[in-house]
Amino acid sequence: MFTEFPLTRPDTPLLDLIDSPADLREFSAAQLAPLCKELREFLIYSVGQSGGHFGAGLGVVELTVALHHVFNTPDDRIVWDVGHQAYPHKILTGRREALPKIRSVAGPAAFPLRSESEYDTFGVGHSSTSISAALGMALAFRQQKLENQSVAIIGDGAISAGMAFEALNHAGHEKANMLVILNDNDMSISNNVGALNKYFTRIWSSQTYSAMRQGSKKVLEKIPAAWEFARRTEEHMKGMVAPGTLFEELGFNYYGPIDGHDLNELVATLENLKKLSGPRFLHIVTRKGKGFTPAEEEPIKYHAVKSLNAKAPAIKKPTYSNVFGNWLCDVAAEDERLVGITPAMREGSDMIRFSEEYPERYYDVAIAEQHAVTLAAGLACEGVKPVVAIYSTFLQRGYDQLIHDVALQNLDVLFAIDRAGLVGEDGPTHHGAYDLSYMRCIPNMVIMTPSDEQECRQLLYTGYKHQGPAAVRYPRGSGCGADTSGPLVERPLGKGIVRRESSLTEKRVAILAFGAPLSAAMNVADVVDATVADMRFVKPIDDALILELAQTHDVLVTVEENARMGGAGSAVLEVLAGEGLAVKVEMLGIPDRYIEHDSPFQQHLDAGIDESAILAVIRKHFPISV
Repeated sequence: MFTEFPLTRPDTPLLDLIDSPADLREFSAAQLAPLCKELREFLIYSVGQSGGHFGAGLGVVELTVALHHVFNTPDDRIVWDVGHQAYPHKILTGRREALPKIRSVAGPAAFPLRSESEYDTFGVGHSSTSISAALGMALAFRQQKLENQSVAIIGDGAISAGMAFEALNHAGHEKANMLVILNDNDMSISNNVGALNKYFTRIWSSQTYSAMRQGSKKVLEKIPAAWEFARRTEEHMKGMVAPGTLFEELGFNYYGPIDGHDLNELVATLENLKKLSGPRFLHIVTRKGKGFTPAEEEPIKYHAVKSLNAKAPAIKKPTYSNVFGNWLCDVAAEDERLVGITPAMREGSDMIRFSEEYPERYYDVAIAEQHAVTLAAGLACEGVKPVVAIYSTFLQRGYDQLIHDVALQNLDVLFAIDRAGLVGEDGPTHHGAYDLSYMRCIPNMVIMTPSDEQECRQLLYTGYKHQGPAAVRYPRGSGCGADTSGPLVERPLGKGIVRRESSLTEKRVAILAFGAPLSAAMNVADVVDATVADMRFVKPIDDALILELAQTHDVLVTVEENARMGGAGSAVLEVLAGEGLAVKVEMLGIPDRYIEHDSPFQQHLDAGIDESAILAVIRKHFPISV
């Protein structure tokens, strides 16, 4: 048991023999337990070096070893949900020595990635997709008359989403030949792990029981009443010792729960289940952070960790999430109508204080973004003022509800959209690269892009005071450190502000910044003597300011941390085209490709939205030296 991260690489003689799961399948049963010990020790060491997702991987060490030992991967498909827990899988599938560089441009991606390894059968990053994907694979195997196995591993948090139950329902209907493993690491479904339950699970997963059940079914189906009585008797008997009735009703044969750290039990059960056919559901109970005492005691805190080599900032500035969390409590104290909603992102969105001070006005709906949006709509129908705190990449999952349930009805809902723009090491599955584009086309929406922490606070207040759907999108991490004290003041709707005026009389450039890129724009403007406008609003956009700048400047440069196609720059072009103005415009934004995992600095450089990119497009028109 570790209490801190080791500084030197542990000795791992067994683990070092594994270059692929085929090597693991040559191991004897007696070698598997010591292998798990080495794998856990190496995982703790490597994540200490790299930083990254931590607790979830420690909880599935035994499961990962058992899966690759029992199933013939990669021919048999293993689909990990979300992918937070996939680090042990990456270690066993040829990426052991690269793992200390995970989430850097020189190392593996943070999540399973099809282009990275044939063992990564499905690219993930968002929750609750594994059962649908594994079902698709199972049906493809059936259509092609292949015997390959399909296994989905999903956590007790991810299975709370509607998509998971849609897939379970369909899999039961299709009688698909697949295995779903529920990794229950929060005791949220059942803590019924014991000798009796383990005994029944072994019986139910055995070929003998399965054959006897099928034989009885053939006989008793000729007498419908007798078969229905037998089926219900079995179901109720299972229900007394296992919480699987729901999954049985969906058409799955349920097994468990069993101890997910009991390697012998896991291997024996998986061996049994591998020989069976049809929809099978195995419920295992694990401990998040297993083997690292601080992570076992505080699993939320150790969900992800920073590298031991990471340098702490000299002065820790409040993050945009902190600004939102404090604003939420300030407004809640003034307005009893305010409620806060989050889809399982209390810590990430910094709603901890709000949830403690206003528990009766706080709703964590679990991983259910679609429900979060429509819940807010229902609350707004009755005069409540809902604030939905959601990451940009996850709001994508509630897009239909945003259009149909909120905007179409012009309901009074504020969306506080965190992690907008490029987010760094988590990569393209987590970038908030599209929200300006996908929201700008929706009638009734107000969309705001704060340029610093003070603007974030004031625009949140502006959106809250607005009667109708509004969104404030802000980036991950800290800004420039702007003072957030002082009273809350509404900004004029749809009005930007000129932060710097060029002193030139010719060859004038105006930089129109939307949100966080304002800081880079100001730095460049000091070099080339450009005008800088903090646009604040993407919708309604400040037409008057755009037209004024177009008539007094030779070149306009728009810069945003959003997809260039359909984003804020496109809105500027629409205004100019509508007035028939011919002015040179350069649009800087995220290009039409995915920006891979890297440091935020390198991602901005890659996307062409950093200071050097702004300077380069200006010098393209006016090649000056400084």
